[in-house]
Amino acid sequence: MESPLFDWHKAAGAKLADFGGWQMPIEYPKEIEGLSAGGVLAEHAAVRESVGLFDVSHLGKIEVSGIGSAMFLNRIFTNDLGRTGHGSAQYNLLCNESGGVIDDLIVYRYNEDKFFLIPNAANCGAVFDVLVAANDLGLKISNVHHEFGVLALQGPKSAEVLARIGLDLDLDYMAFVEIQIPGFESLGTVIICRTGYTGEIGYELVPKWNSVLPLWHLLLKAVIAEGGRVCGLGSRDTLRTEMGYPLHGHELSLDISPLQANAGWAVALAKEHFHGREALATEKSKGVVRILRGLISLDRGIPRTGMNVLDTRGNVVGIVTSGTFSPTLKNGIALALVRPDIEIGSELAIDVRGRTSAVKVARVPFVPTHVR
Repeated sequence: MESPLFDWHKAAGAKLADFGGWQMPIEYPKEIEGLSAGGVLAEHAAVRESVGLFDVSHLGKIEVSGIGSAMFLNRIFTNDLGRTGHGSAQYNLLCNESGGVIDDLIVYRYNEDKFFLIPNAANCGAVFDVLVAANDLGLKISNVHHEFGVLALQGPKSAEVLARIGLDLDLDYMAFVEIQIPGFESLGTVIICRTGYTGEIGYELVPKWNSVLPLWHLLLKAVIAEGGRVCGLGSRDTLRTEMGYPLHGHELSLDISPLQANAGWAVALAKEHFHGREALATEKSKGVVRILRGLISLDRGIPRTGMNVLDTRGNVVGIVTSGTFSPTLKNGIALALVRPDIEIGSELAIDVRGRTSAVKVARVPFVPTHVR
């Protein structure tokens, strides 16, 4: 599948790869509209230092509406939607009855009876199917994956970019509005939420599918004026790894529970019902058999997904779920599922194709967060 910006990405010389069945840009290694050649390191730095513009239209979109929508979703998802107000978004998880994670997603709450969900690309269909199967209230549940795009504006100058296109927004973290852009009413309404996946202040904009390209051009002009650049999903991954944020299929999966992934803060066991509650309550009472930790390299080794984590005797004590070179720290970093008795500060090793590389267990985020 292709985003509404696919042709633009190709013309810009982006390196493309499959993301959940979508051809999406990894990086922009060539000059673009007067910008010097990018690449993951330059795009990463732009987000940390100024501003970056991402196409994340591969993310799913589902609408849920009707009387009882809030109650319905609250007895399915792990987090407590009762803690959210109108016009706010919440990180949430959909689990199976064994406590495995079908998907993690953002839930936008308009009011008691209207919600907009943004699941991961590959899991949108699975989330939709679960909701439809559980729909005992006659709610309207629509998979609108191809009716909307998603653009992410991330970095300390994100608000300045929005101001350049006539939007002076005073949004709290995880709050959203649906508005028209002054002078560009032909784009229709755009959902703008102060959230993101990079650890920097940022916004995600959700326009209608046919409005994605003109909105992209409008934002790109403002981004360039603020010294920023377009960014691919390669830098999005290095940015989120520096934050210690989980990625479904790596730190969360049908075999990795939210408690193991340190996402227990999004599991409201005080609720009477949600999918997977009993399994997660049992796991919490017994204690997890593995836990997600940060690792930072003590040598030149770069951890990669799937590498074994070893103790000082060479015993396997865990596995790397995400590993990369941190452009900010100029060092190898990783997220890994390890034995729960392994403490912060412990020195371990990773098996790098038959040789060992020293690492230390570290707190995440690896670099300071500025989302608020």
